[in-house]
Amino acid sequence: MSVVPVLSARLTAAAALAFDLPGADPELRAATKPEFGHFQTNLALRLAKTLGTSPRAVAAELVAHAELDDLCAPAQIAGPGFVNLTLLPSTLAAGVNELPRSLPTTGRRVVVDYSQPNVAKQMHVGHLRSTVIGDALCNVLRYAGYEVVRQNHVGDWGTQFGMMVEQLLDEQTPVESLDLEEMQQLYQRSRKHFDSDPVFADRSRRRVVLLQSGDPRTRGIWQQLVDISLAEFDRVYALLGSPLTQADVVGESAYNDALQGIVSDLAAAGLLTESGGAQCAFLPGFTGRDGSPLPVIVQKSDGGFGYSATDLAAVRHRVRDLKADRIVYVVDHRQSLHFQQIFALARTARWLPETTSAEHVAFGTVLGPDGKPFKTRDGGTVSLVSLLDAAIARAGALLADRTGIDRESVARAVGIGAVKYADLSSDRTNDYVFDLDRMVAMTGNTGPYLQYAHARLTRLLSKAGHPEGQVTVLAEPAEQRLALLLAGFGDAVQQVAETLQPHRLCTYLYDVASALSAFYESCPVLPSEGETRTSRLALCTATRTVLHDGLALLGITAPDAM
Repeated sequence: MSVVPVLSARLTAAAALAFDLPGADPELRAATKPEFGHFQTNLALRLAKTLGTSPRAVAAELVAHAELDDLCAPAQIAGPGFVNLTLLPSTLAAGVNELPRSLPTTGRRVVVDYSQPNVAKQMHVGHLRSTVIGDALCNVLRYAGYEVVRQNHVGDWGTQFGMMVEQLLDEQTPVESLDLEEMQQLYQRSRKHFDSDPVFADRSRRRVVLLQSGDPRTRGIWQQLVDISLAEFDRVYALLGSPLTQADVVGESAYNDALQGIVSDLAAAGLLTESGGAQCAFLPGFTGRDGSPLPVIVQKSDGGFGYSATDLAAVRHRVRDLKADRIVYVVDHRQSLHFQQIFALARTARWLPETTSAEHVAFGTVLGPDGKPFKTRDGGTVSLVSLLDAAIARAGALLADRTGIDRESVARAVGIGAVKYADLSSDRTNDYVFDLDRMVAMTGNTGPYLQYAHARLTRLLSKAGHPEGQVTVLAEPAEQRLALLLAGFGDAVQQVAETLQPHRLCTYLYDVASALSAFYESCPVLPSEGETRTSRLALCTATRTVLHDGLALLGITAPDAM
């Protein structure tokens, strides 16, 4: 049972009864100190301004009209008019005993666009955040009752493929002989060739036209580049523990046939203006630093299409064909202006109705120890696989002296989990430093600390014979604190589903693990007896469930032994 919505509804009803003010939001908050109970509301202070009377008098009326006796001890009025609420032990116990494993269905469909690697290039540290955050949000949204559609908008189209195909033909290299690293080297050679040789550049541009028009030879080579890349992406996703598969891939190429229609429809609606030979949309409110209008370039002067046209086609497809009620884009913060313009133009064109929300989940940069964007020693981009392998190795070294566990599988779970948790536990809009020593630490707000708390509970419950029972005794403050947190699991996940901020779930899980540690110190479990022992074991079982399920929502495996 989630008690917060119930308490809120009853306080809202009390305000309507006492003052004829329906719809007042009590804005319940967790109490800042134990002596203030479990929850506080400043509703009386806010209503007093409207009513022109004493906040404490308003608080007294609220308490008198609120039906709270079945859930709370008598409400206390504190300070200038705060109302403090303390839940009954029976209410806390019910909240733990009725923990939800998922929330009721919303009947809504959400499309989540994330990961977005580029064909013919290795996945690098820049793809870590999009993939990890995207996976976590998909898991949370499904728990919160959404039907979730994953979309991996792979970069598999554009000028670079004209360059690469032309370079392959020049070198007479069979594409099937290449792996992804060799493909990336091919791209680098073709880029250098393109920039230095105007004749090659012209041939590459013509090759792009052949690709876009469906030339069999060009398409065949391009398809092999795509297939080899997707197979390698699958390997990286498996190492990362991401559920993304090729079935989720809807690359830029998928929208190629729709792009001319995008231009035609926008032109027919009077939304395009020719500028320098290009077809542009100039939207109100979007200007440069000098005050000049910022265009959305839908079709380039050479007749080609940029990613603005592709993104507009994707929006229309997701609304019209996928029936999305909500669209989420997990893309780094540098694309914020781009998505603001795309969403605004799509709404103006009526491809994105007001009933469908579109949200850009922006995130910061992964930094190296020097506080600068993470690079290799020679200044190159750090591959994602190398980071994950290093994390697994570091976790394996920490587990080297452990016995009775599958060290290989546990090292992988701890290493990958450490990287994911470090990424998710800070506000996603912030940059963060990639520090393996800190990430794999068994203390502090880290993934391994939470995984160890789960493993320790598993060991305790195994010693107790995996008992069944319910929480019935919550006499100690440490028991009540832990129970209160556990009962709020569904609310914590719902908050992440609404705000799309995974760090809130990380903070919640860390609070649970910290409360568990305090519970261990003051409430013996196995030595206790009778109903107290049964209740404490049930509390431990519920805590293990919350840690397991919460970590799973973050995409992190919780080993049974460490």
